[in-house]
Amino acid sequence: MLQVEFDDMAQVMSVFGPYDEYVKAIEKALGVAVKSRDNVVEVSGEADEDVRIAAETLRTLKKMLAKGEQMSEWMVGQAMDMVRSGNADDAIEAMSDVVAVTYRGKPVKCRTIGQKRYIKAIKNHTVTICIGPAGTGKTYLAIAMAVAALKRKECSRIILTRPAVEAGEKLGFLPGDLQSKVDPYLRPLYDALFDFLGQEQFNRLLENGTIEVAPLAYMRGRTLNDSVVILDEGQNATLPTLKMVLTRFGEGSKVILTGDITQIDLPRENASGLKKAADILTDIEGISVVYLTNKDVVRHKLVKDIVNAFEKYEKAQGGGAKAASRRFVRKEG
Repeated sequence: MLQVEFDDMAQVMSVFGPYDEYVKAIEKALGVAVKSRDNVVEVSGEADEDVRIAAETLRTLKKMLAKGEQMSEWMVGQAMDMVRSGNADDAIEAMSDVVAVTYRGKPVKCRTIGQKRYIKAIKNHTVTICIGPAGTGKTYLAIAMAVAALKRKECSRIILTRPAVEAGEKLGFLPGDLQSKVDPYLRPLYDALFDFLGQEQFNRLLENGTIEVAPLAYMRGRTLNDSVVILDEGQNATLPTLKMVLTRFGEGSKVILTGDITQIDLPRENASGLKKAADILTDIEGISVVYLTNKDVVRHKLVKDIVNAFEKYEKAQGGGAKAASRRFVRKEG
């Protein structure tokens, strides 16, 4: 049996969660029993290692509370994963820095070590390529950094671009002007911008050109100065297209390219260029390539489970996502 001492009963209640659901999740995952005696929590079980992990998870959650984090089922699962991997202290440190603040005043922080590497790469490099599965915050953090740079007057424009490729369904010809036609494809970017700017300010910045929406095809021939350029869903662009976009920026600009090589929607005759571009550019000074994994998934706990399940399935089918990405870029190799 191991004991974990908390500062007061308020901490204990926060860690146990409503109806003890957080502690029950730890008990179920590790096969241990967790009981509280005032502000001391006791952990017992048959396997010493599981008892140790459970006790360290509780200590990690206590440290998170001290950092001002709010407890949630996702946070409990993340704490267990961090303890198992032996980097709990580093992950807690990663959560310390506020990346940006939403228009409602909510601070946005890194949730994983991988996310902190991503934010550091954007700060310190002109071009950042981020490859990772769904739910790792690739797009949201890119928008957060772009809006923060705009507010600090480190850039004068945010330019959003994304391949107009349908995810499995054919939508046909869309009515309206150019803005109306590309809006459905850029909705995830808009959602993040609404979080940081609010609807009114976003519309104003869109109208005066401070925020610009540009289909990939319209980027050719331009020089983009003093801008943060975000190319989202880069796995749905070919290598020549990515080369074209990555050579558009001028003085005072940054480019953030994000994508998930396990969710390629291009037709088979068009090979994705994202992984190939990352391999080509990885050793160039001023360019950073960041890979996020399922450990960096910060959406609902089930999202991480879904990513893991598909990863296992793909490996069983013959080599997983990496093999898939090689097949998609074979024509451009």
